[in-house]
Amino acid sequence: MKWIDTYEIVDLLIDKHPEVDPNKVLFTDLRNLITNLEEFDDDLDRCNERILEAVQALWIEEKD
Repeated sequence: MKWIDTYEIVDLLIDKHPEVDPNKVLFTDLRNLITNLEEFDDDLDRCNERILEAVQALWIEEKD
């Protein structure tokens, strides 16, 4: 899974971290949650704020 796989990332975050409130997660923590997913396999340096914002927004939307 790559950084651009936003939907897959969010699905896994919902499944593996149901206790996390996406409204309150810091970008540094979100980055760590994503990179610690077993299925994640991308260059850590490709991450940027825009990607993390997209993941967080989708996670908030999907969790509601």
